[in-house]
Amino acid sequence: MQGFVPMLAACEILLRGAYVRGAKMLAFLALCVVMAISATYELIEWAAAVLLGQGADDFLGTQGDPWDTQSDMAFAGLGGGVALLLCSRLQEWQIAHLPAPNTVNTR
Repeated sequence: MQGFVPMLAACEILLRGAYVRGAKMLAFLALCVVMAISATYELIEWAAAVLLGQGADDFLGTQGDPWDTQSDMAFAGLGGGVALLLCSRLQEWQIAHLPAPNTVNTR
């Protein structure tokens, strides 16, 4: 879920804001956002480990896994890729069929 949900949100923002043209660039940038969110979370975990010292393993729940950070980021990338494969066409179709925004009369 760490990659799946941010992928949907990133695609939504990039599509609705018309910031990106082309499916390949959208996929690339959205995956970059997913990985940036994951990396930021891992940096927060690292900072907590430094600040908590010995209690970091209990707080972070790594259970002594030295590859916890790498596996978390890999699974975030995998979740983002799965979201892209499963939901991108439906999401694009739904955005294309949104009603036009109401215009405000400023008289």
